[in-house]
Amino acid sequence: MTDPTTDPTPDPTPDPVPDPARESGAGRGVRLTESGLPVEPVYGPGALAGWDPAEKLGEPGAYPFTRGVHPTMYTGRPWTMRQYAGFGTAAESNARYRRLIAHGTTGLSVAFDLPTQMGYDSDAPLARGEVGRVGVAIDSIDDMRVLFDGIPLGEVSTSMTINAPAAVLLLLYQLVAEEQGVPVRELTGTVQNDVLKEYIARGTYIFPPEPSLRLVADLFRYCRAEIPRWNTISISGYHMAEAGATPAQEIAFTLADGIAYVRTALAAGMEVDDFAPRLSFFFVARTTLLEEVAKFRAARRIWARIMREEFGAKNPRSLMLRFHTQTAGVQLTAQQPETNLVRVAVQGLAAVLGGTQSLHTNSYDEALALPSDKAARLALRTQQVLAYETDVTATVDPFAGSYAVERLTDGVEAAALALMTRIEDMGGAVGAIERGFQKGEIERAAYAVARQTESGERVVVGVNRYTLDEEEPYTPLRLDPEIETRQAARLARLRAERDGTAVRTALTELREAAAGTANVLHPMRTALRARATVGEVCDALREVWGTYVPVDAY
Repeated sequence: MTDPTTDPTPDPTPDPVPDPARESGAGRGVRLTESGLPVEPVYGPGALAGWDPAEKLGEPGAYPFTRGVHPTMYTGRPWTMRQYAGFGTAAESNARYRRLIAHGTTGLSVAFDLPTQMGYDSDAPLARGEVGRVGVAIDSIDDMRVLFDGIPLGEVSTSMTINAPAAVLLLLYQLVAEEQGVPVRELTGTVQNDVLKEYIARGTYIFPPEPSLRLVADLFRYCRAEIPRWNTISISGYHMAEAGATPAQEIAFTLADGIAYVRTALAAGMEVDDFAPRLSFFFVARTTLLEEVAKFRAARRIWARIMREEFGAKNPRSLMLRFHTQTAGVQLTAQQPETNLVRVAVQGLAAVLGGTQSLHTNSYDEALALPSDKAARLALRTQQVLAYETDVTATVDPFAGSYAVERLTDGVEAAALALMTRIEDMGGAVGAIERGFQKGEIERAAYAVARQTESGERVVVGVNRYTLDEEEPYTPLRLDPEIETRQAARLARLRAERDGTAVRTALTELREAAAGTANVLHPMRTALRARATVGEVCDALREVWGTYVPVDAY
């Protein structure tokens, strides 16, 4: 066999594969990353002229954490395999969680339906048609008991994708754990609790920014005293990326939100090292593996520097950007859905090479419907193959010193910092949100991708290249259409059985706390224990704080 780097004999066979560089519009031999950075055909030492590994890299588990937040990373144990699941009723989701645990999932991740995410009960007029559709319907402590029935909360780590009503769902989780006899101070998990990105990209906000940030700070204080091992926020770039943000935009807007949360907690009288070690982040992993690895490494480096230099954090854990990753749902295709298995494997590999702490791999059929059991199992098996059949867990940060990846890391970092400077000039994340800046930038990026896909400049296998004349039939997972009716009946029984006076008294105390300066989580817990519903608790806060009305894009 000849060495292609030394054999001078040209290959007479034309390459049948289209040249992606030429089709990218960047010119033959040069491609642009998702963030618009050039990717050279060949990198050498000149790409890193003047580059100082001691400054840029350090050691794994040490400042600036470019190489990862732990010295041994996956050589000791793999990342947490946390599969996102939840649909229909609490009983149906409970059955799915039990199966995932039996198949080797090491952490649960709860998806809530839209009414729950928006703080409405399942029988509210605005909930009609959405109950149990994109996640599980949770209306009260009764549903939360069913959701975690038979699942020992002292032994599993649970992540909950909930934002505006995050405090409500976390308190329900705490109450159920107490009923199981679990010491609350031993509970581990994460609540997303990132409302700023809702104003930017996702839309499941309830209250205006100021009271929403006050609620975040109240949750920080509450957890430090009551649930100290709980990650109080998962600052999310994932949803911005799904809406169209580039990698540089994703980390810039996410870290700018993180700065806003830190400033909010400090303004509330907390010390940075009291809450910063429990901050966590949530990013996407795309198929563009090299830039994604660079993105994760750049994000860690930026955050460590901000926490040390701007906020004066002393605890090394306060400087660590710990993050969960989910593979890119927006890149899944309804056409030839089995191809998504390949996409998810590449995306999962990017997350692992980038140093994620936990990972959810999407199911191949999610572009068509809620994941089937088989598809969810295959998604988990993808992670298990990466962890146990490849050698990516054998060494820490295998890309360290790579000419290409280090150059890309520096490039993504510079692009993100430029965006963060623009946000600071607008008064920070909230000021930029109020001007519609982040939303407008993401919309422009998404439009550019759509144009490239429609023109064929951006190849999407199975969609605008290598298509089939006829797709194979697929039978999606069907939800029971009676879910909404059953949930409404459960709510009617709950309201008839509970102590109505106790609920009304607790909700009055919650309104008084919201109107003052007391931590609202304490009266909120009392109300939920008395079987107040999620919608009733959120309505009590709406009466005091109002609701958010979005602004036009910048």
